[in-house]
Amino acid sequence: MDDEEAEPTMSLTEQNPTAQAGAAPDEPTSEELIERARALRPRLRELQAEHARLGSYSEEIHEYFTRNRLYDILRPRRYGGLELGLETFFKVVVEIARADPGVAWSFELGASHPFQFSSYFPERSQEEAYQAYPFVSASRAFPLASKIEKVEGGFRVSGRWDYCSGCTWSSHFMPVAPVTQEDGSQVMYMFILPRKDFTILDDWGEGKTIGLHASSSNTITIEDAFVPDYNAVVYDFKDHEWGEKGTPGYELLGNPLYLGRTVTIFIAGLVSSQIGAAWASLDEYERLLERGSSFPPRIPRTESPEYQLWYGQIQSLTDAADTLFHATISKFVRMHEEWTRGGPPVGVKEDARLRGHIIQAARLAGEAIDLAFAHAGTSSAALAGTKLQKYYQDAAMFRTHIGAQWDVLLAAQARTQLGKPLTM
Repeated sequence: MDDEEAEPTMSLTEQNPTAQAGAAPDEPTSEELIERARALRPRLRELQAEHARLGSYSEEIHEYFTRNRLYDILRPRRYGGLELGLETFFKVVVEIARADPGVAWSFELGASHPFQFSSYFPERSQEEAYQAYPFVSASRAFPLASKIEKVEGGFRVSGRWDYCSGCTWSSHFMPVAPVTQEDGSQVMYMFILPRKDFTILDDWGEGKTIGLHASSSNTITIEDAFVPDYNAVVYDFKDHEWGEKGTPGYELLGNPLYLGRTVTIFIAGLVSSQIGAAWASLDEYERLLERGSSFPPRIPRTESPEYQLWYGQIQSLTDAADTLFHATISKFVRMHEEWTRGGPPVGVKEDARLRGHIIQAARLAGEAIDLAFAHAGTSSAALAGTKLQKYYQDAAMFRTHIGAQWDVLLAAQARTQLGKPLTM
């Protein structure tokens, strides 16, 4: 990807629909935002091949997301956002994933970061970063190589991070890297850097992986960038203890959205693409029911008991995955709201258990995708260019992710329930 082509930052007054002088602000409801994402489905499906070649979604789609305020769902109202919360956000992501799981992966990994950023970074950092419109931030927790030097007033940061999903249109990058302390120990920090301070390499897209070609999971490099102290925080998000005042973001913004428990939400961000992929597979399988059966007696698939059985299985698995996924997000939100009203706290133990619900939703979605692929027929699924092949390959790519290693995650969940520290 060319550096100039990737430059996403636009002036606030030029692009922010709430900042136009004399203009009535566009204040869409949650339902309107979900419908705006749904309305994009036919166009995103038309663009699947182009987006695979690009390794990301196009400027046309980026402008649609910007114009229709899909990037603003988690951005604080104080900084020009909608602050509509996680339930709305994930419903939008699933709608996008139903059109193209790779685009949804890119959108989610870029547009979700106000949740973490506004939970843990201080007011000065937020005041500065949210001057960008839209605010889209890729992140990466594991550097291939990094060199962090503590200097007066901040840090000098250099390094290389791969799989930085959502980076194409990012106004910022939030890398994680170890910082050596005076006693020789190392502490993980997260930094936030503006677009001018990092370079996106052209190393993602069709032909480079089995699937999720449009996820913009490129490598990012940083060469000796200065990061002020206020743009660096200790990266303890999974284990963070709120204390009496909550996170810095909750203290600043007063919304339980910014209490920042990340274990469930990180995995939900990945799994949302698979819920959408299951819906997309069901849509395509329904369309293929118009064909004749592949074996005697040659009757319409709608009349075939075998195809009826497979269709019912795919549909029920998809329905169950979607219901469990969104119910878990709703429960996550309610638990945080109740905590701020004096209810029980939501700690690592509770967060890890809710993540287990998301994992089970992902397993159901994966089973639906597998069934649709296996029972659609070779010409309908296995030939290059078929939509079921795409959705199946996107799901296969997801299953290689560290966040899809269910045995490891469920074992970590069990340890938290038994009073031991979270390991994953």
